[in-house]
Amino acid sequence: MTALSLRWPAEALWEAVVPRLPGFSVEVLPSIDSTNTELMRRARAGLCDPTLLVAEQQTAGRGRLGRAWQSDVGASLMMSLGLPLAPADWSGLSLAVGVSVAESLQPVLPAAGQLPRVGLKWPNDLWTTGDRKLGGILVETASFVAPQGALAERASAARYVVVGIGINVLPRSGEGMSMPPASLQDVEPGLDAPAALLRIVPPLVAMLQSFEGYGFSPMQARFAQRDILQGRAVTLSDGQAGTAHGVGEDGALLVQTASGMQAVTSSEISVRPVPAQSSI
Repeated sequence: MTALSLRWPAEALWEAVVPRLPGFSVEVLPSIDSTNTELMRRARAGLCDPTLLVAEQQTAGRGRLGRAWQSDVGASLMMSLGLPLAPADWSGLSLAVGVSVAESLQPVLPAAGQLPRVGLKWPNDLWTTGDRKLGGILVETASFVAPQGALAERASAARYVVVGIGINVLPRSGEGMSMPPASLQDVEPGLDAPAALLRIVPPLVAMLQSFEGYGFSPMQARFAQRDILQGRAVTLSDGQAGTAHGVGEDGALLVQTASGMQAVTSSEISVRPVPAQSSI
């Protein structure tokens, strides 16, 4: 797939989102170091308009804990959505984003007893069958938001949030990766990056606005429907081991360890499920 074959639905996205998010704009760039990095640069310079930035190629893309996320044109969907936001509690935001994206890619869950094709691994990964990573989410915030428009009256409470999403569109090699990769072709053959973008963004904007008012709690049950760690043995990067028991109303991962139930809240702690015969 080449850049010329990609037809991005910028106008359709703008029409779908701008009634909810005045001042919204869509930018598609052929190449950039990182869409998240660029929106954060703009925010620190006082440019805090709601913006969707899409890159056909990233040269220095970043995942959680500074991991690299790079891709050739058409092989991945790489996007960042930046907007001012002022929730009472930021806890669980990356989980809520994951729920929104997973539901956009697989709106209907399978029958009881069957595993969803798009599952969620705490705190910010999209996984599919066979413990394979489909994509990742990176949420960053800038503390300064320039007062403007209707936001001015609450600007002191708002921050500019950048939601970065990277999803494998085409199959890729797993060489050098700790987890084998999956792609959208495993979920829905023929689905390309522009079509996936159009599915994901409008519901994501609606979810972020809902999160601003109500937090993660209303999405807790929806996360549980796709939680691939639920009931599984897990190991934490700090040496603890235990069994995952879902997430709390604040998005904390609940792990039963030898010393009792632990609520894991730090995004700096890596969680890995112990391989099992029947795993998503």
